[in-house]
Amino acid sequence: MRKKKITENIVPSLLHTEPVRNAILRNLRYELARDLSTASRHDWWFSLSRTTQERIIERMIATQGEHAKQKVRRVYYLSLEFLMGRLLGNNLINIGIFDEATRALEDLGLGMREIRDEEYDMALGNGGLGRLAACFLDSLATLDLPAVGYGINYEFGLFKQEFKNGYQVERPDEWMKFGDVWEIVRSETSQEVQLFGRVENVFDEKGNYRAKWVDTRTVVGVPHDTPICGYDGSSVNFLRLWRSHAKEELDFEAFNAGGYVEALQNKNLGEVISKVLYPNDSTENGKELRLIQQYFFVACSLRDILRRFHREHGDNIELLPEKIAVQLNDTHPAVAVAELMRLLLDEYDVPWTKAWGMVTRIFAYTNHTLMPEALERWSVPLFGKVLPRHLQIIFEINGCFLKEVEAKWPGDDAKKRELSLIEEGPVQMLRMAHLAVVGSFSVNGVAELHTKLLKEKLFKSFDELWPNKINNVTNGVTPRRWLLSINQPLSEFITSRIGDEWITDLDKLHDLEKIADEKEVLQQILDIKLVNKAHLAKVIERECGVLVNPEAIFDVQIKRLHEYKRQHLNLLYILTLYRRLLQNPDYQMNPRVFIFSAKAAPGYQVAKCIIKAINSVAAVINNDERIKGKLKVVFMPNYRVSLASQIIPAADVSEQISTAGKEASGTGNMKLGLNGAVTMGTLDGANVEILEEVGKDNIFIFGLKVEEVEELKQKGYNPYDYYNSNEELRAVVDWLGSRHFIPNDPHDTLAPLMHSLLGGGDPFMVLADYADYCRAQDELDKVYSDRLRWAKMSLLNTARLGKFSSDRSINDYARNIWKLEPVEVP
Repeated sequence: MRKKKITENIVPSLLHTEPVRNAILRNLRYELARDLSTASRHDWWFSLSRTTQERIIERMIATQGEHAKQKVRRVYYLSLEFLMGRLLGNNLINIGIFDEATRALEDLGLGMREIRDEEYDMALGNGGLGRLAACFLDSLATLDLPAVGYGINYEFGLFKQEFKNGYQVERPDEWMKFGDVWEIVRSETSQEVQLFGRVENVFDEKGNYRAKWVDTRTVVGVPHDTPICGYDGSSVNFLRLWRSHAKEELDFEAFNAGGYVEALQNKNLGEVISKVLYPNDSTENGKELRLIQQYFFVACSLRDILRRFHREHGDNIELLPEKIAVQLNDTHPAVAVAELMRLLLDEYDVPWTKAWGMVTRIFAYTNHTLMPEALERWSVPLFGKVLPRHLQIIFEINGCFLKEVEAKWPGDDAKKRELSLIEEGPVQMLRMAHLAVVGSFSVNGVAELHTKLLKEKLFKSFDELWPNKINNVTNGVTPRRWLLSINQPLSEFITSRIGDEWITDLDKLHDLEKIADEKEVLQQILDIKLVNKAHLAKVIERECGVLVNPEAIFDVQIKRLHEYKRQHLNLLYILTLYRRLLQNPDYQMNPRVFIFSAKAAPGYQVAKCIIKAINSVAAVINNDERIKGKLKVVFMPNYRVSLASQIIPAADVSEQISTAGKEASGTGNMKLGLNGAVTMGTLDGANVEILEEVGKDNIFIFGLKVEEVEELKQKGYNPYDYYNSNEELRAVVDWLGSRHFIPNDPHDTLAPLMHSLLGGGDPFMVLADYADYCRAQDELDKVYSDRLRWAKMSLLNTARLGKFSSDRSINDYARNIWKLEPVEVP
């Protein structure tokens, strides 16, 4: 599925510095009315971005024209998150003018790094789910596969994280404060979405008795397109994000009567839908807004898909499954199944059986979690209030589905209760994951272990009912962003040794194994890592006020803050090292810097308590002269793509220490390993496949396996058994809970964490894995002392992780699920 290299043939004028320089100056003058004497760095960033966008749009027009001409089959990727980060660097690389732009900036007395740092991260995601979606868009375009991404154009994104006295404080993330240089607003293709109302039964023109959704409230979705440029600039797809507006933004009568606030009420109600990613759903209003968000973007997207279908293929709606595939990225867009049924039934007058047959040939669903509590569920009263017609349709789908269950397991009411789309209880709940499974032709996990557990546990009965529906597509990351763009020293080294084909064929990295025993090569690997660590050390000093030694081990845990990811297990080992150093000033260990970065959901108190605990411990350790700088702890605030891009190239150790059976895949493990970090991990998620690829001598594995976790649960896990039998563990847990690290806090602020570890039953078995984690960490410290051995481990991690390219993932989806073919653009 890989094309020829086309840059030199298509855009020869882009291969010279002068045209790029002139375009930057033209945009500076005519877009911003600035000149050399008045331009700020932000003005230069804007002008370079506009210059890049001009070239991308040329290819976008050609790509979309060719797709329409050939009447292609497309995939539509529906995701509530797209964590795009900064786009300038990637776009410069993919369109093929990075070097020319760098020289043009140098001619103007500017540096590329400083200009790129002016860009705000596109705050459209929270973590791995959104970043995976962004990687997939890059690969879809690079592989010439026709695709459109759909999501929400959040005004404020998740939140900007600050620390106050060690506590997380959430601030609005005003990522669009200066506008979005990359977006193209398509107001002419806005879509209207209905909400609330009621359903009445009426006779239609043909005399048929049917349901009609009436007395609804209407909001408008305005599409904002971001071009997605594939590597070499051959294909340019786009990401379409919906911004909500009121249908009538100003009540003119109320305004003239002096009711200025009331006159804008509709406008405010319309705009709130796309204000913030993941509004706090601890209140009923918050739950309602989240449901409306999900339906809003799904309804806009499906109407847009149908509009494009009719433009290219005419009025024969029965062709729809042949021309589109819709991928549901987790359960957030699962209501799309009911919405497409509603459109086919109510607006296209398609009979039920035929409509359901079409729907179940269109949707595919990716599951991203093994934890039942993390699967989307909505109360029937709430769902019926917001989407009364859809509730009817879901109950009808469920009735038909349960007949199929009865045919498979006659008289088995327990099986019906297990599989039903409706969970019975004091309040009936809709199981959106079940709706996604029933309404899709394919359900995939995102790592081999994850998919195995889906079949054996979470969706066991579904797998028995439909043995071929559940399949695996292991996640991947784009090497353009996560190696070529963020780690220039290592990328240049790789290209100098094996050529540049690895950029689009990551398996080529295996060629590095041929030089993995050369001392000169291994020293180069160490030197490159040291350069990256020195850069990160400056960032840490600037952002956190902490001086760290680039020669120390940089031990990194960067990911969403959740108990199952076990940042608090890492913290217990930090306390263990600190205690050993205080007890024995001559304790032998390599200096180590533990680097954290993560955001906790605003309503997740234990996760926020872990952040407070790490920051409190860090404040003590970093100012304790007795340990002579051997140990430092840094929690870098406001984790985001651009920060990850600075941390990952500098990491020596990649902490992937979730409780076995809890992490679906993880992609941070892939990004860090690709950049030469050595994994410290449990046999969870994609760690299992990383072990298979890099070999047991190039990874540190510890902890309970999935089956051992389950066995321990069955026996009755008691954290006090481990607490009482391990003196070192008991000492550090007591130390953490003693207020030693929070002497000035008026309340016992770490109590939620201490309760989780002991009285709360330690749900993620931190104490059970503590001893083996310490063993593996101590082993890592000894291995690191042999610098050439460590360098070889680092190089082999880079060389052997080619499997984890998002290009491979997307090829798997295209070939096995979407049945999608590449389209070369002249």
